[in-house]
Amino acid sequence: MSPHSPREALFDPGEPAATALPVCDHYAGVEARMRKSLQLQAELGPVFDITLDNEDGAPVGREIEQAHLIREMLDSPDNRYGRVGVRLLPLSHRHFADVAGIVLRAARAPAYLMVPKPRGLADVERAAQTLDALGAARIPLHTLIETHGALREVFAIAEHPRVESLSFGLMDFVSVHRGAIPASAMGAEGQFDHPLIVRAKLEIAAACHTAGKTPSHCIFTEFKDTEALQAAAEMASRMLGYTRMWSIHPAQIRTIVEAFAPTVDEVDDAIAILQAAQAAHWAPVDHGGRLQDRASYRYWWQLLERAERTSFQGGPQLPAEVRAAWFG
Repeated sequence: MSPHSPREALFDPGEPAATALPVCDHYAGVEARMRKSLQLQAELGPVFDITLDNEDGAPVGREIEQAHLIREMLDSPDNRYGRVGVRLLPLSHRHFADVAGIVLRAARAPAYLMVPKPRGLADVERAAQTLDALGAARIPLHTLIETHGALREVFAIAEHPRVESLSFGLMDFVSVHRGAIPASAMGAEGQFDHPLIVRAKLEIAAACHTAGKTPSHCIFTEFKDTEALQAAAEMASRMLGYTRMWSIHPAQIRTIVEAFAPTVDEVDDAIAILQAAQAAHWAPVDHGGRLQDRASYRYWWQLLERAERTSFQGGPQLPAEVRAAWFG
């Protein structure tokens, strides 16, 4: 990176940067869809992660067989980028350690391990201790916030040093309310309208941003409705503060990535502002009649980082001179 680049100029050297995860997390628990997902990632590039599922999206009663299949997928030649994670069983499941042990014997380690249904910080700590003892100490943990206890302790969970990302488990969260939240809250409109759901989403996003972790938005079940998915992804990213979202069908991936990507106008503004700022040695500048300074420069730089992460292979890219100067 060149001297006085945005990253060097705008952030303190000792300030930890949040991990820049792909904006889409695609879940697959059936062999055919696992293979298709890996092939699609090889085609589009690492603009989305794949989470191989051994919990709700996988067959019940075949947890050990599923773990061996996941291990095979991790070592597949189609895992080109190392951006394949695994959702484990809940900590309370009798095969939690068995499944984790099988997965961790893969020659290529998972990019992360998703721990579902923790009841609070204590469960996250116990899961981390168990996984670390199995050899996963260097593998980031992702956790689902889908119980009352986890939501109550969400800020403490986000601060846990082993945790990289928190996801909202919409359907389980509705279920634990024992019918007090209607089924419509699991759908396209209800999940953005019901006060208890919106409150949970905002708490998770706020906790993640406080701790420098990645908030990941929940599933969207109407996978054939592209327009509704686009609207939901834009709401998650632009109104609720999420920087990542789950996909449950390959057809959702491109829509989610495009919805989380900055617009062409935003990228153009960011480049113009940062180039002017760099020329001014990062002093305040006037852009279109508005004052820009180091506080807003950080925003525009992070927007360009997101643009870089959401560029499909063969799709729109940042200008070559910008990539060479700031991302080379």
